[in-house]
Amino acid sequence: MDWLTWLLRALLFVLLLGLALKNSDPVVLRYYFGLEWQAPMALVLFVFFVAGTLLGLFAMLGPWARLRGELKRRPSSGEAAQAPVDHA
Repeated sequence: MDWLTWLLRALLFVLLLGLALKNSDPVVLRYYFGLEWQAPMALVLFVFFVAGTLLGLFAMLGPWARLRGELKRRPSSGEAAQAPVDHA
């Protein structure tokens, strides 16, 4: 099954490489005050993908830390399972 995972990864890499090669035309991003940045479209897409991923990770940090603290305050499931059971 490990070989199937590597095969799918290789296929995804080849598809993304083909997408990058097909979209190598220059793109101009214009900012305020006459500033502009010219780069290949694949690079621009990659930069914004990474920026969006990082923004999503930073947005998750608060809830993740809160839930982690909540889990630390709760008793572990092993302690609750060791409680005596009354078979009335």
